[in-house]
Amino acid sequence: MNHHAAHSQSESAKPASALDNPLARRKFLAAGAATLTAARMVSADEYGADAAPVRYPDHRLVSLDDRGKKLMLGNTPIQRLFHSKEMLWAEGPAWNGAGRYLIWSDIPNNIQRRWLEEDGHVSVFRNPANNSNGNTFDLQGRQISFEHLTRSVARYEIDGTRTVLADKYNGKSLNAPNDGAVHPNGDIWFTDPGYGALMDYEGTLANTGSVQPYQKEAIYRIEASTGKVIKMSDEINKPNGLCFSPDYKKVYVADTGASHYPDAPKNIKVWDVVDGTSLANGKEFASMNLVMPDGETKAGFADGIRCDVAGNIWASAGWVGQGYDGVHIFAPEDGQRIAQIHLPEICSNVCFGGTKRNRLFMTGSQSLYAVYVNTKGAHFC
Repeated sequence: MNHHAAHSQSESAKPASALDNPLARRKFLAAGAATLTAARMVSADEYGADAAPVRYPDHRLVSLDDRGKKLMLGNTPIQRLFHSKEMLWAEGPAWNGAGRYLIWSDIPNNIQRRWLEEDGHVSVFRNPANNSNGNTFDLQGRQISFEHLTRSVARYEIDGTRTVLADKYNGKSLNAPNDGAVHPNGDIWFTDPGYGALMDYEGTLANTGSVQPYQKEAIYRIEASTGKVIKMSDEINKPNGLCFSPDYKKVYVADTGASHYPDAPKNIKVWDVVDGTSLANGKEFASMNLVMPDGETKAGFADGIRCDVAGNIWASAGWVGQGYDGVHIFAPEDGQRIAQIHLPEICSNVCFGGTKRNRLFMTGSQSLYAVYVNTKGAHFC
């Protein structure tokens, strides 16, 4: 996703209702003060070839309560695995367990890159890549890409050929598929906010003149048995990152609609998944509002999201600045922010991977980062 909403990068918002409680507000202010203290020391220089060693625990891993502490390791650093000034907007990381590699998209450069676990080698994996954004793998290990340029969801077969799985709904073109996930029944769920059709930089600018390039933004499901594209919900402004709960009974979707709709909330929504085929009880799961040390509440965007085995939601976050940009972790039982990972760049997306699935990979603007955590990804990709 790339919302290009400079006007809302540090936009103030009203505090969440939970912060009306003075005690809760003091706790958040204390956490915010600790966060900013750490953030003042986070810079790109820490990741250079001549950077000083990291003193454990890594100050960029910030626990906001005991639940967050359980997720962080005290003797591991955030590592920058790859950086290039030629890379323009890194997105869509996906882990291939059989091949022990990570792929991700560089949307404006129209390529995908691959990082090998065995020796850290990085190479161009796919060129051109149809301005792909999100990526994942299906139950057979085939790569699924959500493409802006072709406004489609595509699958790369074992022999290397490309199959279009979805490019229309109700007879009209999709906007620009963004992110998605595979259900155990083989269905592919995806979001279609349309960012790739709102600019030539990441796709092809639509000539409709609308922030809904071809139709209302929505969440869709590709039915594995029939190939039919089914609209699951359009009660969200611009659906972005998507992930399932560990048991697949809930689906979480980040809303980045405030990039183009001033009154849209900056949050993550959740629905109950009914029989794997429909949604119910949609509501806000977590707000991206964060009380800063000066008492001001700021809200950026959640973008890509993933779930761990305990149900915690790990959300990329950005467009505010130091003390905010990186990864925010939310507890499943109450949607409260319980930890943060500070990065010196805006984080666009995350995924769990590595041999034990206990390594969090983070695409951050012009870099790829990783950190080992004390949990595992809930799903294979």
